[in-house]
Amino acid sequence: MRLLIIEDNIELANSMKIGLEKMGFIIDVSNTGEDGEEKASVNEYDAILLDLNLPDIDGLEILKYLRKTMVSTPVIIITARDETSQLALGLDTGADDYITKPFQLLELRARIQAVIRRFHGRTNPIINIGELKLNPITRTVEIKNKPVILAIKEFDILEYICYRNPAIVSSEEIAEHIYDESFDPFSSVLRVHIARLKKKLNNAYGKDVLVNIRGKGYVLCVE
Repeated sequence: MRLLIIEDNIELANSMKIGLEKMGFIIDVSNTGEDGEEKASVNEYDAILLDLNLPDIDGLEILKYLRKTMVSTPVIIITARDETSQLALGLDTGADDYITKPFQLLELRARIQAVIRRFHGRTNPIINIGELKLNPITRTVEIKNKPVILAIKEFDILEYICYRNPAIVSSEEIAEHIYDESFDPFSSVLRVHIARLKKKLNNAYGKDVLVNIRGKGYVLCVE
């Protein structure tokens, strides 16, 4: 899952980036409101972590702009404990959750996972699709109650496709959600990861699980 952190405190932003990347998230960082607003408008993120007190543009103004321009990405407000009125206004403006400084990364991860689940209409943190079971917290996969060992990007691809199930997901959409802004869209690396993922899933299930619909993308076929 790809996240955008909009936070002017460079030390905090870098600490969040490092910690969340260790948990399996893909992170882009903006240290100004202008840069964050632009990234949030042109890229597809699974969630945005938005500081309210930015040096150039007020965080609430960014939130208002995103919702006005129909950017529906879940937004978690990062706020100080004494900003109750701003927090309430942020939630009324369209924020999905908030977290107060200082916070623990485990709590932040839980809130991120929760808003992503709600955005995709899911309540259970564990994704069960037929005989496929995916746990976003432990980053593990089982098919027919047996573990399937996946590389990092293989898991990222499957996780995003599972969240989108039963929709057909294009290669472009997958790349947008499992790589950061430095990814080369002309690289063949995504095709390699998908091919390896398909082989592992098919071997575990005994038939095609991840099916390529020519010209459209990929879809899960799990009973």
